[in-house]
Amino acid sequence: MVPLSWLADHVDVPEGTDAEALAAALVKVGLEEEEIHPARVIGPLVVGRVLTRVEETASNGKTVNYCRVDVGEYNDAPGTGKEPSELPSRGIICGAHNFDVDDLVVVSLPGAVLPGDFQIAARKTYGHVSDGMICSARELGLGEDHSGIIVLPQYFPDREIPAVGTDIVSWLGLGEEVLEINVTPDRGYCFSMRGIAREYSHSTGAAFRDPGLPGVVA
Repeated sequence: MVPLSWLADHVDVPEGTDAEALAAALVKVGLEEEEIHPARVIGPLVVGRVLTRVEETASNGKTVNYCRVDVGEYNDAPGTGKEPSELPSRGIICGAHNFDVDDLVVVSLPGAVLPGDFQIAARKTYGHVSDGMICSARELGLGEDHSGIIVLPQYFPDREIPAVGTDIVSWLGLGEEVLEINVTPDRGYCFSMRGIAREYSHSTGAAFRDPGLPGVVA
């Protein structure tokens, strides 16, 4: 999946470029267009910081985590909200276990709509009110990984993570058209945005830059 906003972190993309123009440029250097996907997420979808994580075993034997998550301006004030806490935060149930306290995660809040017209609302589950959802890559349409939730610094090691509470629909490229390409075994480097950006640079002459090497332009 190639969101233009993410690609632009690595290469100069002219203003007004759409997914169709991007596909045409990449086809010139031998990449194959699979599909152009329309915008598929409506926010609020924000950066959250996990403040607390308590493992609880449900009556069906499943272990879940009851978390308090700092979502900035979307927090409930201490002592208020659907499940009051002394911490300014939202209470969220999460079934994944690949994260820890203080991790930065992606939180979809009530009112958000995810791919497949999945509407997020506060709901009673596992003995708590889950007032949002901590998202995996598959739930956001960013990939097929559903083994755990997205921990932002691990998933995007080359990008500066926005502040807690920032709506990141656009930052993730989810509020725009996204190009899906077919990557053949001999072009494995194009599984990374850096590799795709370099190919776009070769096709168009646009300046390529590596966010991992500040000030270096290829």
